[in-house]
Amino acid sequence: KPFLTMIDAFPLDPANPYSIKSLIKEVQKDKHCVIFPEGRLTETGALMKVYEGPGMIADKAEAKIVPIRLDGVQHTKFARLKGKVPLLRFPKITMTILPPRDFKIPENAVGRKRRQIAGNQLHDVMEQMMFITEDREQTLFDALLKAQHINGAKSIVCADIEKKLSYKRLITGSIVLGKKIVKMTEKSENVGVLLPNSVGTVATFFACQLFGRTPAMLNFSAGPKAVISACKTAQIKTVLTSKRFIELGKLEDLAQALSEVTNLVYLEDVRDQIGLLSKISGLLKTPLAHRIHKKINVSPNDPAVILFTSGSEGEPKGVVLSHKNIMSNIVQLSVRVDFNRQDKVFNCLPMFHSFGLTGGTLLPVLSGVETFLYPSPLHIRIVPEMVYHTNATIMFGTDTFLNGYARVAHPYDFYNMRYIFAGAEKVKDETRQLYMERYGVRILEGYGATECAPVIAVNSPMHQKPGSVGRMLTGIEYRLDNVPGVDEGGRLFVRGPNVMLGYLKAEKPGVLQPPEQGWHDTGDIVDFDSNGYIEIKGRAKRFAKIAGEMVSLTIAETLAKAAYPENDHAVVAVPDPKKGEQLILVTTQSDAQKAKLSEQALKMGITELGVPKTILPVDKLPVLGTGKTDYVTLQQNVESEMGLKKAS
Repeated sequence: KPFLTMIDAFPLDPANPYSIKSLIKEVQKDKHCVIFPEGRLTETGALMKVYEGPGMIADKAEAKIVPIRLDGVQHTKFARLKGKVPLLRFPKITMTILPPRDFKIPENAVGRKRRQIAGNQLHDVMEQMMFITEDREQTLFDALLKAQHINGAKSIVCADIEKKLSYKRLITGSIVLGKKIVKMTEKSENVGVLLPNSVGTVATFFACQLFGRTPAMLNFSAGPKAVISACKTAQIKTVLTSKRFIELGKLEDLAQALSEVTNLVYLEDVRDQIGLLSKISGLLKTPLAHRIHKKINVSPNDPAVILFTSGSEGEPKGVVLSHKNIMSNIVQLSVRVDFNRQDKVFNCLPMFHSFGLTGGTLLPVLSGVETFLYPSPLHIRIVPEMVYHTNATIMFGTDTFLNGYARVAHPYDFYNMRYIFAGAEKVKDETRQLYMERYGVRILEGYGATECAPVIAVNSPMHQKPGSVGRMLTGIEYRLDNVPGVDEGGRLFVRGPNVMLGYLKAEKPGVLQPPEQGWHDTGDIVDFDSNGYIEIKGRAKRFAKIAGEMVSLTIAETLAKAAYPENDHAVVAVPDPKKGEQLILVTTQSDAQKAKLSEQALKMGITELGVPKTILPVDKLPVLGTGKTDYVTLQQNVESEMGLKKAS
């Protein structure tokens, strides 16, 4: 209060909404006005409700907005975040003042609609301010060290069924294990990681980061052929795995195939080589981890991880993400959704999946939030019990799995859950209503791509529209290209700091192919409403999403051709109430059998997801004038046929 005598304070009467008009007149006189848009100190550590009033004042007065951020004060005792963020004795406090900017509101927007647009734009300005002022120019291991400094070395950061790791133990383990990895690899080498969700996988990941190796997360569910193709594409010479994992996962065939083309290293053998002196040395060097990492000379723009997705011809493509790509996406998410140290993440999505790696693992680990790692989302009856057992408050999943959990879970299993984030496939209204009515939990649907590290848009507690995938994350540019035959929306291209460095493709192994001018073609046809919410209209690429996994229709056709080489085949995808989509094989082979297709898939190392579940025999396939299969007509015919079957 003593400082109010030094400024021109303008008291507002909350009971008199017309008093704001006087403030607008004062601002119009070219006076500077400081307004706190949230109206209160944050109690979450993130952005809270942004009121429309400040936006309306700026709009009516035609004033420029100067965003200002105070960072570091949240760690003082004057904040209202005790228990949610660490309190520090002498936190570093910075004030960042960004360039002035104007609102751009359509002239035809009036009344309530205009106030809402002004409020949304002010919220966007606040998000942009948070994004710009966060430290994204750092490596993942630097971010881990920073998280340890803020949250304390003894803070538990990740856990699995068998053990828990604090920041100190994670960093010590990374040093000890990393030294062994260094002896069998070279700097900047792509190192295959074939491991399930566990604290050991997190330690292996950061051991590679510490010493400048690029972990390539291999999809062990894709089959031997796809995994070996991925290794060749990324020129992987060494693969780190576990004997116990191979045995429990019944992956002996995959391990045997990998051992023939790579140096397959079992972590149990590495552990046996780590003696008492190595452990003591690791403990002594833990405080020097920053110097060790700095000596390796890793840049934020260097590759941090390689994830794999299917190519147009079925060969996996390597998606190379930099440290900055991942850190940018983590910041983009953290300014959109509130989470703090009182939260606990439950992650059963595998780390070879970008959603499971960034959202379920790196986001909480680098933000001081404990994450519990469960090895498989397929354990439908066990996962809800583990959610209850761990007191999880945040969870990630796909519609297929979430629907399965909801149907078998006890009504109290999700008692502590605050948010469930869903992606990888469209969330059905049935699933959303089931969680709200039975468990009282909102499902926040998002949208992304591995190439974008992965999140592009997401619904949030503050901005949510059921049926949409939310609003675009801050810092991402987009454009919609026209698609012939599509009246609403267009093909979505995105560009931003979270967009990948480039692809590694089978035809040019080891050669990075960056996106043209930084634009990534999502292959999805989308539309935006007046408030910026995105609705997915369909996919332009020939892929299906089955249980959250991308399945190439071309591979399924190749499979059918191998099983019945004398006939013509085509595969299309149609909606499936349980798994999102299903594959339909249209073939001129009148007696085609699913059992034979499954047998052929096993021989070719193709995952069972790539085997069509329904077979429709026809006399001939529709073709275009060029002789190519007319997939548009074929899709219409199949949908009509499936509709007749359903009606009968």
